[in-house]
Amino acid sequence: MRIITTTLLFTLIAALGLLNTGCPERRNIGDIERNPGRYQDKEVAIAGVVRDSYGMSIPGTNIGGGAYKIDDGTGSIWVVVTDGNVPSKGAEIGLKGVVGSGVNFKGRNYGLGIWEKDRRYKKR
Repeated sequence: MRIITTTLLFTLIAALGLLNTGCPERRNIGDIERNPGRYQDKEVAIAGVVRDSYGMSIPGTNIGGGAYKIDDGTGSIWVVVTDGNVPSKGAEIGLKGVVGSGVNFKGRNYGLGIWEKDRRYKKR
């Protein structure tokens, strides 16, 4: 019985470790702005409020894109969306994405930015 419990506990710890390594650590935007080279081409998770957004989407489809600026209180950064909709101004969101410098989208340069991979809205 003790061997089964130990094996089950070890398996649970190993599974949680594997799940945790796949998730990027949440960062604040101020850290990313101060050390852009450290985060270049790395996946990060951030959360904040959308301050500005520009985009276009076709309702009912996943066709669209644009850019929006997110602010977490320590700084703000542009996020580029290449497929899907752009959140509206004032939305509280969390996102995962890859940091890039000199992000260009449709002829406009956004400087330091993030290419969005996943987004979550705050539950009400």
